[in-house]
Amino acid sequence: MIDNLMEKIVSLCKRRGFIFPGSEIYGGLNSFWDFGPLGVEMKNNIKNRWWKKFVQERGDVLGLDSALILPPRVFEASGHLKEFFDPLVECKSCHERFRTDILESDKEGKYICQKCGGNDFTLPKNFNLMLKTFLGPAEENANAAYLRPETAQGIFLNFKNILDSSHKKLPLGVAQIGKAFRNEITPGNFIFRTREFEQMEIEYFFNKPKKDEDWQEYFEDWRKAMKEWIKDCGIKNVYELDVPEGNRAHYSKKTIDFEFDYPFGRKELYGLAYRADYDLKRHSEFSGQDLGLADENGEKSIPHVIEPSLGVERTMLAALCSAYEEEMAPTGEGGEEKRVFLRLPRWLAPIKVAILPLSKKEELLKRALEIYENLRFSFVCEYDETQSIGKRYRRQDEIGTPFCVTVDFESLEDQAVTVRERDSMKQERVKIGELKEYLEEKSSL
Repeated sequence: MIDNLMEKIVSLCKRRGFIFPGSEIYGGLNSFWDFGPLGVEMKNNIKNRWWKKFVQERGDVLGLDSALILPPRVFEASGHLKEFFDPLVECKSCHERFRTDILESDKEGKYICQKCGGNDFTLPKNFNLMLKTFLGPAEENANAAYLRPETAQGIFLNFKNILDSSHKKLPLGVAQIGKAFRNEITPGNFIFRTREFEQMEIEYFFNKPKKDEDWQEYFEDWRKAMKEWIKDCGIKNVYELDVPEGNRAHYSKKTIDFEFDYPFGRKELYGLAYRADYDLKRHSEFSGQDLGLADENGEKSIPHVIEPSLGVERTMLAALCSAYEEEMAPTGEGGEEKRVFLRLPRWLAPIKVAILPLSKKEELLKRALEIYENLRFSFVCEYDETQSIGKRYRRQDEIGTPFCVTVDFESLEDQAVTVRERDSMKQERVKIGELKEYLEEKSSL
């Protein structure tokens, strides 16, 4: 692994406009992040690709966009008010608080404080991760509500509405992309663990299985689909962990974590869970609404659920870690210098094509701008005329731009441009009239 990889990625992200610290001019707000011009393009690429793959290209998944704020009764039913806790300890020396699972122990088995190095802590106590808010003019318990800690509950609440309005039959998935909020005790590691994050989740409903093989088949299908997605994102070094019963969420009968080797260690990237009939059964009980369905034999039961859950930010971080590369590359003066580049899949790169006039001569700028105007309706393009051509190449390499189009003085004569490919740095002369089709073909590879 590249030395200080995490520091380099964090620096690159701020310097190039991927990710900024939230509320930075006021000193920042711990573990909140703002996504800049390149970051929002990359996030949108992830979400759009996921939606196309898992919703639009399938005949058994529909979409939903549900509310962020839900009444307490929902989370009583889901178990979050009772079960959604992390164990919390406080260092008696510096009073910093930590989740017990992130602390290392000394030879005597005592926790070691990550801030001051002390080993005297309070006894663990449960800390609820829900973020509470109030609706209406008074902060009274009657007006209490919660920001959702996952997108899943909105899907369960709308299960009957979706079936009634779509006239679909099971098996049927409902997909949602949206924000979730958790009052994490110790957020950190850049965008890996934050209090506000975005999820891409599917609840895949099917009739109550008559034998284990029934749900296991669906589970295996989704496991394969998630592995294909990971490969599509260019994410490397991913491992599967079959989560033991004691470590699974309260609703889960089986969970697989897809773990990634981040620079700070092997941690969870995605999750795949068999939630059985827990959620719909609980919401039936607490709401008084019958959420059962009759199967092909007329036997009524509560549908079961398999949930592929993916985080947008963790996808982005793992993709950046996988794509970041350094190498020695030749300079125009005959020497060598370090080249930093993001070997992102072409669909994932925030900028697809950079238009670079060789100099600031008026005739070159005019022709380059004409090409930019012609291409920007087909590709996400960037026009750049500052600094030397070598430095502009390096800047585009660093943000992962797959193609640079250089307009030089020969272009005015032969009506062609030089197209440089990011990974190989190979250059090819292409007629301006054929440029759009050339880039479309290369982008699809």
